[in-house]
Amino acid sequence: MRIPVPTPRSLAGQLFAMQAVLIAVLVTGYALFTYVNDRSQAEEAARRQASAVARSVADSPSVREAIGTPDPTARLQPYALLIMHDTEVDFVTIMNPAGIRWTHPDEKQIGLHFRGNTAPALRGETFTETYTGTLGPSVRAVTPVEDDGRIIGMVSAGIKVEAITARVQDQVAALFGVAAGALALGAIGTYVINARLRRHTHGMNAAELSRMHDYHQAALHAVREGLLMLDGQFRVALINDGGRELLGVSEEVVGRSVADLGLPAPLTGALLSSEPRVDEVHLTADRVLAVNISPVSGGERRGSVATLRDVTELQSLMGELDSERGFTQALRSQAHEAANRLHTVVSLIELGRAEEAVDFATAELELAQALTDQVVAAVSEPVLAALLLGKTAQANERGVELVVSEQSALDDGVLPQSLPARDLVTILGNLIDNAVDAAQGSARARVTVTAATEEGDLVLRVTDTGEGVDPAHAEQVFERGYSTKPAGPGGRGLGLALARQAVLRHDGTLTVESTSGGDGGAEFVVRLPLRAKAGTTAGAAAGTATARTTVGTVSASAAGGRA
Repeated sequence: MRIPVPTPRSLAGQLFAMQAVLIAVLVTGYALFTYVNDRSQAEEAARRQASAVARSVADSPSVREAIGTPDPTARLQPYALLIMHDTEVDFVTIMNPAGIRWTHPDEKQIGLHFRGNTAPALRGETFTETYTGTLGPSVRAVTPVEDDGRIIGMVSAGIKVEAITARVQDQVAALFGVAAGALALGAIGTYVINARLRRHTHGMNAAELSRMHDYHQAALHAVREGLLMLDGQFRVALINDGGRELLGVSEEVVGRSVADLGLPAPLTGALLSSEPRVDEVHLTADRVLAVNISPVSGGERRGSVATLRDVTELQSLMGELDSERGFTQALRSQAHEAANRLHTVVSLIELGRAEEAVDFATAELELAQALTDQVVAAVSEPVLAALLLGKTAQANERGVELVVSEQSALDDGVLPQSLPARDLVTILGNLIDNAVDAAQGSARARVTVTAATEEGDLVLRVTDTGEGVDPAHAEQVFERGYSTKPAGPGGRGLGLALARQAVLRHDGTLTVESTSGGDGGAEFVVRLPLRAKAGTTAGAAAGTATARTTVGTVSASAAGGRA
């Protein structure tokens, strides 16, 4: 036979049982303490009452006068019964110094000897005691009756113990009624509180909650995605290791408002929003994050949960992919043009004009080679030279003339290892793309690029002939999502934000201002310190000043001759 294993009681049930027992013990203990205390107080009150009655009777002149008569009982018995009735004591016994009673509630006991101690009274003292006499146990007081210093009698007044007990029982009955009410109220309150606790803990016991907490902590540390939980006041309730790393916060941030974390304004605004967000791209100081936000609600706003995913590498690869697509389109167009030129050469040969065919083909080759030579002479850094050649072809396909200015001079080996080629491609490529977008459709669609070293800094200038930038929006153009162009399928406003992120990552600056020339447009200026090559940069800059190659204007119109 299988013995059923009892299911552990839930945490709420355990707390209810503990609280109910605790309340019962406290109420019962208080009731017993009050009962004992009330009984002691009742006995003390009875002693005081008996002493007061006995002294009052002993001090009465009529009592001393009655004692001096031949038959004291005749006058004292009615008096004693009247005192008993008025003072609510159980007996008043008046006796002679020998202890023979003159009065008693039971007339049969008159004339008999008093049961109890009288020695202290015979010495002139008033005392109290609990003694069992003819009426049963009682609390009594005995005091002498004096006349001119002589003890002529004694008076004893008392209250039966059962009367005291009856008084206490009435009080205790009320006390236990209050105690029972307190116990019932406490039980109801405990039940209500634990019912709420049971809803919050979903009926789980302490072991289950402990196990869930352990799994919870392990999962938080194991998940590489960032997890951020905010309460209803947008304070950080929980953040895992991935979230600290992605947001760049190292100190204790739990309990702090999101607005106080020093995050970029767009990201802070997204986290403070009460609306769901799905795969929104946001920038931090050195990362590109995909942010998902889901509000937590249960009849009221309880907060939100945000997940953060690092897509920095993905965005970089997407940028490279876009560049490759542009190159592919340019090559396809150039292939088409090359086919046309080839057909022209073939046709010239068929017409018997071989010399003209050779001159036409040679001119095209010389034009393409001149373009390459001029770009490489100005910017011998291979990555930037390749980027400029590719962007020149792309700009030409879009009807924009891309120019490498005469002031450009950048030798190979000048860039330090701390400035990777990928970041340069991100910075200059996005600036050129933005400039081409701005210049396209203008009266003189032109983009001018300058790359040189100045005072130990790498300086990149990209100027366009577009509509320019409103000075009031000079900072907003670098924010993610800002764009003056209609949003495309993939969204806009990310290129300049990525460029500035890369610049700031290398402690550089990126500024924009309207150009002073007659063509209008905007000029973006990047300054990147070359600290890693500080020793050689000065020499390179000096050599550049004396041996700078003058480069003519390289226009995108010549790009058509590059095969």
